[in-house]
Amino acid sequence: MAEAASLQFGKNTPFAEQLEFFRKKIDLPTDAWDDVVREARDRAFTVAGAAQADLLNDLHQAIGRAIEGGSSLATFRKDFQEIVQRHGWTGWTGQGTAAGEAWRTRVIYQTNMSTSYAAGRWRQLTNPALLSLRPYWKYVHSDGVMHPRPLHLAWNRMVLHHTHMFWRQHYPPNGWGCQCYVIAVGQAEYEAALAKGKAEPPAGWDAIDGKTGAPVGIDKGFDYAPGANAATPLADLVNQKLFNLAAPIGARMYAAMRPTLRTELRQAFTNYLTDAATGSAAGRTAVPGAMDEATLSWFWAEKRRGPATAEIVLDDAVVLARVVDRRVPVGPLTVGEWAGLPDILEAPVQILFDTTTGRLVYLAESGTPGSMLAFEVELSLSGAKGQYNRLAATFRLDAGTIESEVASGRFKVVKG
Repeated sequence: MAEAASLQFGKNTPFAEQLEFFRKKIDLPTDAWDDVVREARDRAFTVAGAAQADLLNDLHQAIGRAIEGGSSLATFRKDFQEIVQRHGWTGWTGQGTAAGEAWRTRVIYQTNMSTSYAAGRWRQLTNPALLSLRPYWKYVHSDGVMHPRPLHLAWNRMVLHHTHMFWRQHYPPNGWGCQCYVIAVGQAEYEAALAKGKAEPPAGWDAIDGKTGAPVGIDKGFDYAPGANAATPLADLVNQKLFNLAAPIGARMYAAMRPTLRTELRQAFTNYLTDAATGSAAGRTAVPGAMDEATLSWFWAEKRRGPATAEIVLDDAVVLARVVDRRVPVGPLTVGEWAGLPDILEAPVQILFDTTTGRLVYLAESGTPGSMLAFEVELSLSGAKGQYNRLAATFRLDAGTIESEVASGRFKVVKG
């Protein structure tokens, strides 16, 4: 039975899991290779500098064909050249020299092939049937590497239980060109490794390299387990990553993923509102939306310091707070009224900047003629951990007040 499991989940198994993982990625335009790193790469396909949606989609499909058909780097290079020329993509890193283009195509090809392979293996290795037989994982260093990394060699043939924290950051590949991999083994092999002193990571294995921000021996951005977050709800992953991405990238990520996430995001937000209304969401927050690139561009055009990140966060205290109508409390919005907030943030009637408070004001129809519903967003300019763009208050404004405040200069029109 153990031998059958080995054949079913072995290193040479045809990779339906690998292709499925890669195909499910959503195209995300980026400027630099490290705009999106670690776990977010489980759900996003990126190529540094590829900002056009159709260009990125064609590159995504080309890699997908390579995975599905097992085509070579040489074949991908031909596809890459054809795609680049067809879309008129210029200025990409490596362009202009044969060596540069060879390096760039190799990085794109090998990184996507190795991480998707690792993600497919993660899914196989965590299959309950296999874990019941082989709950330990062995780190294997490839003998074919011309210039082995010393620490990768030190981890070679180390056997740890699959739940060991080592695997969360050291599951290979652990850097550019890394060809290390993991296989599942049983109790007997673990005991043999134990006898050889290979059943624990070397001392200092979790020490952080100050230059990369990753554990020593791992390249920047590779300190995660490809595939481990593939089953995480995409809405959760996007909302978490928004807090860590620079504002333009976060805005782009949210816009790119919103069509796919619309239903999931709405349901999660509705569930949150229901909990908030009943008092069971105390201390919790939700992300009903994000600022778009046009809004962020307004700050740059005005030479104003803009928000560091793009997310807009709502907490239960604001949901339960009374609405102010010309400074008269009129009671909280209903759950139904709050439920429309994602649509309002995506397509407001107007966005204003309040020069007295430094906050954005999103306006929507209130259902009362001549009155607008306003959602005021307090901006996080530093992007420090624990700080975010917070929906601070909601109130009603009549059209005359808006017009006079724009005329006086208190409100500046950002959009609409």
